[in-house]
Amino acid sequence: MCSQNSRWTSIRSNLITAILLTASTCGYAGGSTPAKVEIQGFKFIPQEITIKAGTSIRWTNNEKRQYHSVWFEKAGDPEPAYFFPEETYERSFDKPGIYPYHCGPHPEMTGTVTVE
Repeated sequence: MCSQNSRWTSIRSNLITAILLTASTCGYAGGSTPAKVEIQGFKFIPQEITIKAGTSIRWTNNEKRQYHSVWFEKAGDPEPAYFFPEETYERSFDKPGIYPYHCGPHPEMTGTVTVE
């Protein structure tokens, strides 16, 4: 009886270890959920966002019919492809700084990412 108890304790311990290892390797790259910016009414909401280095931001186009882009032109980036209603654009920020951006087809739409 004692050896059977020991065997079940060992199996349970191995199972718990396997579950914990599996759980720790799942999720988003970098270990965090992307910050969110919505596009609605020809505006980036929020217009200014502050994140920690290593974080991503996901922009979601919530317009009914209009395409947009998220262009970090001052950083020297080429304009990314336009994205349409219900589509998203995602970018990671690894270095601290202030990153202004705008929509390519609608330059009056502006935003700023501050990375700490």
